[in-house]
Amino acid sequence: MKPQIICHMLASLDGSLHPSRYTTSPDGTRAEWSSLYEHIHNDMAGDAWIVGRVTMAEMSKAAAHPPANAGQVDRPYHFAQGHAATYAVALDATGKLHFAKPDIGGDHVVVLLGRDVADSHLAELAADGVSYIVSETPDIDLAAMLEVLGRELGIRRLLLEGGAGINGSFFAAGLVDELSLLVAPAIDGRAANQGFVEFGEGGLAGKMQLSLTSCEALVHGLVHLRYAVKPG
Repeated sequence: MKPQIICHMLASLDGSLHPSRYTTSPDGTRAEWSSLYEHIHNDMAGDAWIVGRVTMAEMSKAAAHPPANAGQVDRPYHFAQGHAATYAVALDATGKLHFAKPDIGGDHVVVLLGRDVADSHLAELAADGVSYIVSETPDIDLAAMLEVLGRELGIRRLLLEGGAGINGSFFAAGLVDELSLLVAPAIDGRAANQGFVEFGEGGLAGKMQLSLTSCEALVHGLVHLRYAVKPG
């Protein structure tokens, strides 16, 4: 069964994901906004969270180190730890992520990979105690991989907290059940500012519907919006 997917994001009034670039506010600091975002993340009690390659690379901070003798590797998946309390999931279609340890903040790492990722990269992940799932189709089938996460690892609630690209892919595929959006009293204002969801030239028009379920004013000037998400 596919896990429940909640897209949980912090954004400025103009949709920016980077608090370091926000204007300041007398109602709260960037650190206070981020802290409250993490507090709500914990309250949602997800079994796992997922981000894209760029976001995970900022956390993993490791260089390539394939083993000298890779040997045979497992496909389509390898689970170094199948009974973790929580999981950190990364979408890395081309196999560019590397890890110095098998967890992020105590959450066991699982990487979702494209079909053509080299065996040497899989051997590196396995040697580092990292779990992975390799796509069995030319293009990554997110729905199929989510089914594996639910069936093999018992993940029932997954918090989608990625960049605009991965968020857009999940929304476009009709996989998101809820949007949890914290809006900070700040503006980015750069011409190149990217919103918290992006999906190519066609956008998401006609692909989804949002229904407001709650709107709550929080401390430090934040507003918490929650929406039920249904296919368009």
